[in-house]
Amino acid sequence: MSTQPATTTASPDDAPATDAPATDGHAGPTDAERVTTQTLRALKTAGTPIAMLTAYDYTSARLLDRAGVDVLLVGDSASNVMAGHETTLPMTLDHMIYHAQCVVRGTGRALVVVDLPFGSFQGNTDEALASAIRVMKETGAHAVKMEGGEAVAGAAQRIVEAGIPVMGHLGLTPQSIYEFGTWQVRAEDEAEADQLRRDAERLEEAGCFALVLEKIPAALGKEVSETLSIPVIGIGAGDGCDGQVLVSHDLLGLSTDFNPRFVRRYARLDERVVEAAERYVEDVRGRAFPSEEESY
Repeated sequence: MSTQPATTTASPDDAPATDAPATDGHAGPTDAERVTTQTLRALKTAGTPIAMLTAYDYTSARLLDRAGVDVLLVGDSASNVMAGHETTLPMTLDHMIYHAQCVVRGTGRALVVVDLPFGSFQGNTDEALASAIRVMKETGAHAVKMEGGEAVAGAAQRIVEAGIPVMGHLGLTPQSIYEFGTWQVRAEDEAEADQLRRDAERLEEAGCFALVLEKIPAALGKEVSETLSIPVIGIGAGDGCDGQVLVSHDLLGLSTDFNPRFVRRYARLDERVVEAAERYVEDVRGRAFPSEEESY
């Protein structure tokens, strides 16, 4: 497949669609105020739930931003839904930076948070800070996210002290899946629940601006949300949290082989995509595409 030379003059029917990015360089609505960490704190104070979704590319980020999503998480779940890996562990810092660059270019309103992948922050605080700095300088994102509690609190604090917002992540932390040995609900027993409470308070003390709680009992999610002054975003942590996050591929029905209780599919785009591709193949085979009107 070849592309047209840059000097080619476009005809009227080649003009960009009306929903093309605004001329000021922002792909999202230009009259909407940018969501910041302070916006999220204000939403918690007002009792307004925060809507957060994952994004990994320019096109999906642009659409989700237009939909009014408050936070776009460039998750290391790209390892699963974009690259086809079984776990999130194969993702590298370079991978995350690439995906984040794409998402930032498609975002005009939402706060963009980038996962620090496994191996990019656990070694020491110097490594963690260097990784966070790379993400911020090379992507234009607004914050980073780290999995873990007390063990990473020192690294989180150092990153925050350098002026980089940090979102924490407790409960089922996918980067530790081989330690857990299961995808089952975490913190069901009192000892683990107590540890989660302590970890949550420690992350808040370290300066984290928000916290994700994944796959824990709803009562515990509500309790932590009410205890902390920072916003708590749940995924499988009940409706008592200050907001919710889902993997966009799950929400849209693009990935349907992962069916935890907390996933609600708002569309079945897998069926729509297959149907459209099947119709395209049929039209090509039957020489119904392109038509005379679609030819030059």
